[in-house]
Amino acid sequence: MNETLSPQAAGEIFGTQERSVAPVSAAERIDTLDFIRGLAVMGILAANIVAFGQPFEAYMYPAAFLTDAGDPGGWMWITQFILIDGKMRGLFTLLFGAGMYLFMEKAWARGATRKLQAWRLVILMAFGMIHFFFIWPGDILFYYGLFGLVVLACLRWNVKTQLGVGLGGYMVGVVFYAAAMSFPWAVVDTPFGASSPEMLDTRAEMIAGIDEAVAHGAVANDAIIAGDYPALVAHRLAEQWMEPWSNALFFCLETIPLMLIGIALYRMGFFSGGFDRGKMIRWGWIGLIAGVAAHLALGLVVQAGGFTFYGTLAAFMGWSPLPRLWMVLSIAALLVAYAPSATGWVGERVRAAGRAAFTNYLGTSIVMMFVFHGWALGLFGQLNRPQLYIVVALTCVLMLAWSKPWLDRYRYGPLEWLWRCLTYRTVFPLRK
Repeated sequence: MNETLSPQAAGEIFGTQERSVAPVSAAERIDTLDFIRGLAVMGILAANIVAFGQPFEAYMYPAAFLTDAGDPGGWMWITQFILIDGKMRGLFTLLFGAGMYLFMEKAWARGATRKLQAWRLVILMAFGMIHFFFIWPGDILFYYGLFGLVVLACLRWNVKTQLGVGLGGYMVGVVFYAAAMSFPWAVVDTPFGASSPEMLDTRAEMIAGIDEAVAHGAVANDAIIAGDYPALVAHRLAEQWMEPWSNALFFCLETIPLMLIGIALYRMGFFSGGFDRGKMIRWGWIGLIAGVAAHLALGLVVQAGGFTFYGTLAAFMGWSPLPRLWMVLSIAALLVAYAPSATGWVGERVRAAGRAAFTNYLGTSIVMMFVFHGWALGLFGQLNRPQLYIVVALTCVLMLAWSKPWLDRYRYGPLEWLWRCLTYRTVFPLRK
């Protein structure tokens, strides 16, 4: 997803008539970014698969499955919560921030301004809206583009300021999410909710809200099962038009800080060998083990409570952001340290999947439509958690299978090429 500037078209479009437009060459790419991005795009599918194949609420709340979840004791829920949920999105967000700076670093060197990056992000927002309304409503591209415009104003800050504001902003989010998500859990799932008549009334309202939340997606679910795509799109346009904005508002205290941290780490040489490898491995494993232990403890609390609606919501959104940050940074450090040795058949294909991450991200959503919508295979609501993981494995094989042969013949992935053409307002050759 990283490209930059060079010859005359840039001058014609953006008023710097010294040079023209050209994407980043293969030699200018940072190999490690592609490797991490490839793993992250496959991991994001693993995180999202339940929301693809079951009602969206089942992503966190196992009782929302339309079939038996196939997860006795909830141990698969706990394993995914520990290893996948939020971590792949966090990695992707770090890389997005790093990619923004890499893009502008080369653009500045060739005489461009931030206008080009701003236009690029607006295009990404448009892709996100298409994704949300016409493909799948779990989109992240819209708010990546939106928050990218915010972060664009911070690119000239010194690296210590970017890192400090990123970490500080993230900690504000840790406190906010914990407070916002813990209160409903305390009211409904603990004796606190019976401590006074007022709390009992609040508890009753919140319990009623569970049914409302689960019923919220019923129209869309029925349309998917029936294969009524026009009705599905009409429902999203009429009833869910505010969700891209509300999702962005909710996730801003995670996404903006992680983008700033990603920029700072890139500038400090984190992704390109600027840190001591031994220390990265040592602290990476320490942070990973600490994060796994904390997530396991949270998962066991949720399990002991019976995987309740507000218990799972609190664990996902309220209690895990701090240990999630440890894990995201630790996984990134370990992947940076170990990526150079991943030179075999699989490693090269993971890198190719990362170079085509935009196509793979949107492409998997389209593949999932064929798997789950009633007008195709019609498996929505029919697969339990282990069966959904089989779909993930097969789709990851597909990503690894197509990406490298394509990039051996073509310069970019299909959507990467389209994004570049729209960004620079010119048609680039696709075939090598």
